[in-house]
Amino acid sequence: MTPELVLNNGLRMPALGFGVFQSPPEETAAAVETALKVGYRHVDTAAAYGNERQVGEGIRRAGLSPAEVFLETKVWVSDFGYDQTLHAFEKATRKLGVDRLDLLILHQPAPDRFERTVAAYRALERLLADGRVGAIGVSNFMRTHLDELLARTEVVPAVNQIELHPYFSQPDVQKADAEHGILTQAWSPIGGITFYPGWGEQRRSVLQDPVIGAIAAGHGRSPAQVMLRWQLQHGRSAIPKSTNPDRIAENFAVFDFELTDGEMARIDALDTGVRNGPDPDTPRDVFDRVIPED
Repeated sequence: MTPELVLNNGLRMPALGFGVFQSPPEETAAAVETALKVGYRHVDTAAAYGNERQVGEGIRRAGLSPAEVFLETKVWVSDFGYDQTLHAFEKATRKLGVDRLDLLILHQPAPDRFERTVAAYRALERLLADGRVGAIGVSNFMRTHLDELLARTEVVPAVNQIELHPYFSQPDVQKADAEHGILTQAWSPIGGITFYPGWGEQRRSVLQDPVIGAIAAGHGRSPAQVMLRWQLQHGRSAIPKSTNPDRIAENFAVFDFELTDGEMARIDALDTGVRNGPDPDTPRDVFDRVIPED
């Protein structure tokens, strides 16, 4: 059974989730089905990924009910605003084939239109109060974004999903999360994929790092497994993604070994402070992309 983390409202969430960012819709259902049969019980998707419907299909193919899977999705910026976000919830649940979500988060802080961000979060608070979501949170929020949001809303986010891997561990954001009782969740947890076209093309893949490689060899594991173990031992949630059945299974096989304190420290020391993905404070036209109804 996957170890669980307890969110700040008492909800329990599997620590290791299965991600579907950039998974083509035609491959997503099969990947989700495979992941659930391997043992994952947490799936992370988003309106902007364009594959929520296929995530729901994958859950059904695996022979599981929605109640057996911790389901997390995200509201895109073009749906920010109070009424718009309530409607975004309806779109998401319709596509996923459920009537309730375990975790619903805002995909970006969108600081150039933060009034709409605050209004969107207030809609999440309404959905939480109505029992239509189990927990609410944010993604890609830096300390300044969190401070402003917390000053203007009532419910502390349960989760902040951020880019986090050995080359970019964002210690200040992690500290801010911890100060408020917010769980840090890692996207790009193994740091080996360019997530956004136009960002990070000159990056160094952590999968090729010699320190990670040496630690992996010492345990008879892959570099990806070592990095996921590092995430989990730090008490974080991690969301690896793959459409390859062997990689899906490999990424889940991280609960039967442990890194030493020295190995953890060696990985911690790899932080370069350089992100692979976009800076959340940079305005982007892509925020205006409209999420279709179907």
